[in-house]
Amino acid sequence: MHALIETLECNATLHDPQHLGERLDALDRLELLQLTVTAIEPALRRRIVDVQERFGALNADLHARMRDAIRCGQRPPLLAQCLDDARLNDGGGDGYDWRDELIGGVLQLQPPAPSDTLQPANMVAYQPTPSRHIFSLLAQAQLTAKDVLVDLGSGLGHVPLLAAVCTDAGSIGIEREPAYVACAQAAADALQLSHAHFHCMDARATDFACGTLFYLYTPFAGAVLQSVLDALRREAQRRVLRIAAHGPCVSALAAQPWLETDLPARADRIMLFRPRH
Repeated sequence: MHALIETLECNATLHDPQHLGERLDALDRLELLQLTVTAIEPALRRRIVDVQERFGALNADLHARMRDAIRCGQRPPLLAQCLDDARLNDGGGDGYDWRDELIGGVLQLQPPAPSDTLQPANMVAYQPTPSRHIFSLLAQAQLTAKDVLVDLGSGLGHVPLLAAVCTDAGSIGIEREPAYVACAQAAADALQLSHAHFHCMDARATDFACGTLFYLYTPFAGAVLQSVLDALRREAQRRVLRIAAHGPCVSALAAQPWLETDLPARADRIMLFRPRH
């Protein structure tokens, strides 16, 4: 067991603050070790706790330095690397990974307590977009200062916040839950992201004239989704726009006769749609 801990320390490159993924994997394995091994000698248990505390301190320091950089208008190298990696990999698949831990530490969102209120008809329970898909979205979209990304059903704001950090585009989150909107806006204010804004409203009431790229991670279904798509279709008749989607709503967008995409529709990756000419 001592050898296992030494291997984890070595693989996680303890003294290199950039190797977050390896450290998070090591922390997961140490936690599993504590849960599954009933008899751990005191000296070994202390060593495990020491490693956990040192790794945790390194991660916290990395997050703090990245937050400071963002407040100064800089793009932290590790986020730039995530974006570069996304250009080489489409981010397909389900589930979350170390990048979600990274973004959680940087954004420091404070989620509100779960609501007992039943979801209205055609509304879908909140689930954040996995971070690797957000990076894939930003890599594919290649947003510029002339763009405004509008996240329809933005939840806690991961997509607009990362867009504001990693690109020069403006970003807007549309969310019907007031507590989520307050959480997202507080994170934007703490990071001094002046071009990220959040509005508490029904997506159908959105000013669709304000965006160039609209994002949907299946925030609603049925008649609500169709109503939003109809509004986007009318807006697309007046000017150029794009729609990005992930999850089950991809099939609904692929079925729209006025939209097209370059790749076969897949729900497990970011899909970019544009109006047909």
